[in-house]
Amino acid sequence: MVAKAELHCHIEGAASPDLVLAQARKYGVDTSNFLRDGAYHWYDFTSFLAAYDEAASLFRTEEDYALLAEDYLTSLAKDGAIYSEIFISPDHAERAGLSRMAYTNALGEGIERARAATGIEGRIVVTGVRHFGAVSVEDAARFAVACEHPLVTGFGMAGEERFGNVRDYETAFDIAREAGLGITVHAGELVGWESVEAALNHLRPTRIGHGVRAIENPDLVRRLVDEGVVLEVCPVSNIVLKVFPDYASHPLPQLMAAGCRVTLNSDDPPHFHTSLAHEYAVAKAHFGLDDTALRGITQTAIEAAFVDEATRTRLLAALGHKTVAQ
Repeated sequence: MVAKAELHCHIEGAASPDLVLAQARKYGVDTSNFLRDGAYHWYDFTSFLAAYDEAASLFRTEEDYALLAEDYLTSLAKDGAIYSEIFISPDHAERAGLSRMAYTNALGEGIERARAATGIEGRIVVTGVRHFGAVSVEDAARFAVACEHPLVTGFGMAGEERFGNVRDYETAFDIAREAGLGITVHAGELVGWESVEAALNHLRPTRIGHGVRAIENPDLVRRLVDEGVVLEVCPVSNIVLKVFPDYASHPLPQLMAAGCRVTLNSDDPPHFHTSLAHEYAVAKAHFGLDDTALRGITQTAIEAAFVDEATRTRLLAALGHKTVAQ
């Protein structure tokens, strides 16, 4: 089994159905409207967001969030992952009635527990929600900087890609960058290549979440190659959300052939009936990537990870000799 690494996963969206059912029993909540036969159930993007929010609402205490992170990273490690970054949102903390710091500390505790049990390394990327507006995203950036949590090493933006003008968010990203946080941003998923270009021009990320619609503009693809921007590609969610109709239409092979640096990620894994291991399996089955190519993708993820250089060196060394039993 090839060693794996993940850079793009929304932690509330990673809650397994089994864990959510346990949380529902704890709080006496009926989940039949979004969980059926042990799986998430939704039928379009709006119902997906509703299912996501209902599942997320079952994590209410610091221990709940610690358990969420511990459960997810432990599952990754069982599938051969040596590194994970999770996207967190201060807005979820407020909905749960927790302080942002308590929420972040709890998720950090879960990462530490998983590392102690399995050896997997983890980091946190604080994200602003684009459709909450520029002030809200700036507020998230200021929190990411001020919290000074040792595992908070990056800042990004998720949410409705069609909302607002990218330049409105420049200040937020300047705040995070100047503090030394790694920068990523969702672009080029539901919106075309122009979204990726605008992110590069105004937010200057080293990574793009998704970014696959860049394939629509060959000049933009060349720019991504020239600037070494890493794409956090999530093939299964792209198909489930109908960004592309099927794997034969997915541009990952063309992006790689053009020289783009790409990684494989699961996005909101149980909602899309996927996992990081499944994303690697899809890349092998549908894109023809062999173990050497998949190992190279893991190496790219570690090279692009928001970690200190000592940790990066250690992870690369682990990748070099990692053998995981089938």
